[in-house]
Amino acid sequence: MNKSEIRQKILILRKSKIYKNFSINFKRVLNILKKKKIKSKVVGGYYPYNYEIDGVQILKKFEKKNYQICLPKIKKNNKMDFFNWSSKDPLNINKYGIPEPVSNELKYPDILLVPLVAYDKDFNRIGYGGGFYDRYIQKIKKRKKVITIGLAFSYQRVKKIPTNKYDIKLDYIITEE
Repeated sequence: MNKSEIRQKILILRKSKIYKNFSINFKRVLNILKKKKIKSKVVGGYYPYNYEIDGVQILKKFEKKNYQICLPKIKKNNKMDFFNWSSKDPLNINKYGIPEPVSNELKYPDILLVPLVAYDKDFNRIGYGGGFYDRYIQKIKKRKKVITIGLAFSYQRVKKIPTNKYDIKLDYIITEE
């Protein structure tokens, strides 16, 4: 299967399974940070869109533990940056219908929670095809060390994701299982 076929299949499956109450165990995320000895306190997340796992619930838990949290804003040419956000702050809706922070305080996350459509055992991922996260991860890794954690449902795993030179592997993928 090519990326487009995988994307279409998983998005239909994800929409059909949304009625189930899936969530990520926050302790698993914290265990990764402990294992990697991550002391930094800036976490980039995402606002759930199109039946994704709710990353905001995890961000709120980080916020309660005094982490700075941030969300992406889409820019021109399929690029994005992350900006400071608190769960008490308002959000604007972008042209894709995704909520974004109002803040213009740029942040460079140390921990990046990444949404995905499908993944494989080698930590490859497929998103919606715009390359936003691949570009951002490539850019931020030139600037600093960042831990990338994909959040997914277990049924989004496929045998093999076809990759190219622009695809960036994730460091971890956590599912509800």
